[in-house]
Amino acid sequence: MFTGLIEEQGKIRSYSISSNGMEITVTCNKILSDIKEGASVAINGACQTVVKYGKDYITVQASNETLKVTNYKNLKVNDFVNLERALTLNKRIDGHIVSGHIDCLAEFLYAKQDGFSKEFYFKIQKDFSKYIIYKGSIAINGVSLTIASVNNEIFSVELIPTTLKEVNLSQLKEGNFVNIETDLFAKYVEKILTSKDNTSRINYGFLAENGFI
Repeated sequence: MFTGLIEEQGKIRSYSISSNGMEITVTCNKILSDIKEGASVAINGACQTVVKYGKDYITVQASNETLKVTNYKNLKVNDFVNLERALTLNKRIDGHIVSGHIDCLAEFLYAKQDGFSKEFYFKIQKDFSKYIIYKGSIAINGVSLTIASVNNEIFSVELIPTTLKEVNLSQLKEGNFVNIETDLFAKYVEKILTSKDNTSRINYGFLAENGFI
């Protein structure tokens, strides 16, 4: 599990793609303080297992399934990626609960200034737009954000300057794709409500009565 608060931006040092998947080596610094083989690290929001590390890098092996749903196949040497180690239970969760399991990609459309913040607009795949709700949580390239507007498959988020300095979203160009993890709890609620043998107390009436819808 992760919080969506990025610890540092790493840089792609090298990568190789084969029928087995993709091996990626990332130059980094901060996250190495307690790293070990087998540790979980979110790279652009996708949970990966460290298979090797050194004084200034980590190496992971992304599966073919990961390549299907992430922007990893578009990565190039020297690209910046967002990095976060798995959360521990002895610190505050300032973002939101992020599993590191990517749902889909979204296309970056444009950004515009909104006061001291910058509003970023994206188009998500239609099948996943049902999880996008106004003021709901979303992880974009692993960054925990709040949805500022929704119009069918188009949604926006606002980033303050402090956040923009720490993550790679400021480098997006029109037509780039980002990794999306929608709200974890929304998917569980949907599963319960649509299950044919649903015996749970959770239903539309329960959610409405308790202010969830």
